[in-house]
Amino acid sequence: MPAKTGAEYIERLKRANNNVYIGGERVDDVTEHPAFKNVIQSMAKLYDMQYEKPEKMLYDSPTTGDKVGKTFMLPKTIDQLIERREAIMEWQSFTKGVMGRSPDYLNAEVMTMEAAYDFYGQDNPLFAENARKYAEYARENDISLTHTLIHPQVNRAKIQAEQKDANVALHVVEKNDDGVIVDGVRLLATQGGITDEIMVFPSTVKKAGEKDDPYSLAFAIPNNTPGLRYLSRESFDYGMNSYDHPLGSKFEEGDTIVAFDHVLVPWDRIFILENSTICNQAFAETNAVVHMTHQVVAKDIAKTEFLLGVVLTLMDSIGIDGFQHVKDKGTEVMLTLENMKSHLFRAEHNAKLDKWGMMTPDFEALNAARNWYPRVYPRLAEILRILGASGMMGIPSYDDFASDEIGPILHRAMQGKNVEGFERVQIFRLAWDLTMSAFGSRQTHYEYYFFGDPIKMGMAYFDQYDKEKYKDVVKDFLKQENITKPSAINSGMNV
Repeated sequence: MPAKTGAEYIERLKRANNNVYIGGERVDDVTEHPAFKNVIQSMAKLYDMQYEKPEKMLYDSPTTGDKVGKTFMLPKTIDQLIERREAIMEWQSFTKGVMGRSPDYLNAEVMTMEAAYDFYGQDNPLFAENARKYAEYARENDISLTHTLIHPQVNRAKIQAEQKDANVALHVVEKNDDGVIVDGVRLLATQGGITDEIMVFPSTVKKAGEKDDPYSLAFAIPNNTPGLRYLSRESFDYGMNSYDHPLGSKFEEGDTIVAFDHVLVPWDRIFILENSTICNQAFAETNAVVHMTHQVVAKDIAKTEFLLGVVLTLMDSIGIDGFQHVKDKGTEVMLTLENMKSHLFRAEHNAKLDKWGMMTPDFEALNAARNWYPRVYPRLAEILRILGASGMMGIPSYDDFASDEIGPILHRAMQGKNVEGFERVQIFRLAWDLTMSAFGSRQTHYEYYFFGDPIKMGMAYFDQYDKEKYKDVVKDFLKQENITKPSAINSGMNV
């Protein structure tokens, strides 16, 4: 079947009737619930864009010939890699990079399963075939996915088997002819319950060993599978108009705790089972981490472009763009953007075919970008807040401007250098929603922890970095100086 439309995406959610809870109550229809309906409409727009720009967003399926989503495309050349990224950027041009789990993110993981399926067959050849078939199924049916990676934060100093309640985390309960029964809780599924299916990923932070094996698994199942429930945090879409909440009213994805109550996972949906070593290898060995990071860096570029646009528009609206310290802050954002673009360019143009036959970007460039951006994004948000100053708090609502009594007063009082009051406040509300509202605060938090704890990531980056060649440069330089060690030092050491 060809790529789906927005209407088909919504209809699938209605039919699925996923078990989603918010505010202590089960949601009857996520497509109509105020916490979810607006982001669902935004997701629907993404799927409609595939047909609005088919030359950019669709390609011929290698198995059926149907027009399917290009974000599933397995690149074999650098041109195809760039073509796939350009399809990603079409979606990011709509979301402005503020949807961390737009469909292209997990489509990158699925795409790698199409090529690297043999990796999953190390324990059982069935799992390799499962991975290959699932990649094809997801592509041909344009499956939308959420995913979950980590265990509940109970006692981070202990492995799961040594927790006071060792069964709280998702684990294998039993195996039977139909599949594997799993039970427990996983965190943290963004867009949980508003997609077709969930992928339970292998965590990359498990200590290899048999005690971790019951918690070491990877599979994919429909979101309406019996016993599967999504427990959503409170929504940051407050049902306000798009003037008051220009981003939160469209792109509030939601985050959920995922509860598995003796859920049956069929054998044909399992990719890894009770093997912590394979779990730890999965992302790196299949190059899933590379292709997913490729998507993330593209998203980060789109987000930084948008944030820079907001910074420049805000500057101009109140006439501060001529001040030295203001220009310097704008330059910080510009340098961030150009750095990210450079990382992406290097990654794509240094790409090579991997052992699975995928044209895979240069991970050195992408790894640097994914370690750097979480550290710098909070500063970008801070710059926007600093430039807005008190104006970020003096932001009347649409209803205030619509009031016959106070609207004219506000329209005059809130005017800027070259914009009227209503328009200037619209700019500042956008800046506020990007950085200071509940939605905006989540953006900063989400980016900081996008790939995990930045400190742990930095330690891993330091440990794997090729340091010897730089130390050798210094050693060679010092040798060339040919300086004789003073005799006083040698005699002193013999005392």
